[in-house]
Amino acid sequence: MKDSTQSLDRIQRALEGLLSPEEHDAFKADVIQDAELRAAYVEQVWLHSTLRANSESLIGLLEEKEEPTPVKTTRRWPVAMWSAAAAACITLTSTVFVFGKTTTVSRPVATLVQAENCRWAGSDLPTSVDSKLGTGRLALVEGIATLKFKSGATVTMEAPTTLEILTAMHCRLIEGTVTAEVPVPAHGFTIDTPDIQVVDLGTKFGVTAGSTGNSQVRVFEGEVEIGGLADGKLKRLTEGKGLHVGSGNTSLGQEPTRGEPIQEAGGWTAIPTSYGKGKDGYARRGDNGAPLGTHPLIIVKHTDLAPGAKNERRAIITFDLSQVHTPSINEAQIVLDPEPSGYGFSALVPDESRFAIYGLADETQDTWNEKEMHWSTMPGCNDDGPNADQVRKLAEFWIPRGGSGGPLTIRGEALADFIRQDSNGLVSFLIVRETGETDPSGMAHAFASKEHPTGRCPTLRLK
Repeated sequence: MKDSTQSLDRIQRALEGLLSPEEHDAFKADVIQDAELRAAYVEQVWLHSTLRANSESLIGLLEEKEEPTPVKTTRRWPVAMWSAAAAACITLTSTVFVFGKTTTVSRPVATLVQAENCRWAGSDLPTSVDSKLGTGRLALVEGIATLKFKSGATVTMEAPTTLEILTAMHCRLIEGTVTAEVPVPAHGFTIDTPDIQVVDLGTKFGVTAGSTGNSQVRVFEGEVEIGGLADGKLKRLTEGKGLHVGSGNTSLGQEPTRGEPIQEAGGWTAIPTSYGKGKDGYARRGDNGAPLGTHPLIIVKHTDLAPGAKNERRAIITFDLSQVHTPSINEAQIVLDPEPSGYGFSALVPDESRFAIYGLADETQDTWNEKEMHWSTMPGCNDDGPNADQVRKLAEFWIPRGGSGGPLTIRGEALADFIRQDSNGLVSFLIVRETGETDPSGMAHAFASKEHPTGRCPTLRLK
């Protein structure tokens, strides 16, 4: 570090975000190559962070007075006074420029107190247990994590969830599911979603925000107030009550872009439900309204707790194999892309949920119509479940509480054998959840359909 004054000036400008892109690239290269400059840079970063964390106490330090001394000597300030003087001289900003990455430095308003089987991606806040959290975003890909706000409110995130922390009394649920427990001192704690604003009035409640533009609130104890509704009115929900709001930002009713089989490495061919005569959909027990075959999600759920089990859901997917020589198939896989459903809470289902894939053996039912299918007309099923005379169980898969962490691949020799026996160029599979729940407000699991705006639709991979 040849010129310490000039180098310190560069460091300060970097910390304050005042370097141009070209200057920043040159600074980064110099820091990597110059050990002295690197050490000075680290020291200044620490100083900035420390001063911001102790900004309130510095005011008192600046008011300290030294005892007069008759000795004529060079004045030496205590270390704390040097820090206070530095605070007065350095223009503090809310960003620290570290190798081109701007990190927000803010006063902690929450703590990450628990993390169960968590995997994070895209967060700009610390994700280790006991981390102090300021304003910023947490993106939980897998698992369940609990935050304790300084206000006293406790918020549990269920993957996949993206949450933005705003203050000790306010956060924004961008997508996913959270449950909140709010003690008396934190009454008024607020959670925003893209559709609504939920204000606590002393309660325990759950909120979901779906990837396709819908929100759900369920009150477990106490009361909440809902704002941001389309009619401009406030709505109160009490214990045991729920509300589902759709913003209309879905692809419901839109024709999907028709996919084509994709030749993949290793001799695999990927066929989406959006190809040819492929289709996907789901049905809900007791729901004989608009068919759900063109919804952006296919949703499955099993419950014995709700009255009449009206929340029971099952899905069906069909693939067009007209261009495939099925007898030569050696391996087969079904790939599903999990998505937030906007219904129910993972905390109210067991630690792991078991699902089953059934093949529709009665080929006459492969021609089911997405725009006409209801619970009572779903192929291969009766009211109680898959019809043993018309289907064959081919595989099982599991999703842990808190999400799968990414696309699911279901494979097995029974799956390949079922496809080899196809004779009409279409194969259909039922997807059901076999695991129940501990509360009627338990999670409804969902996967992207071919109408989903961003997710990967159900895909059959053949080799």
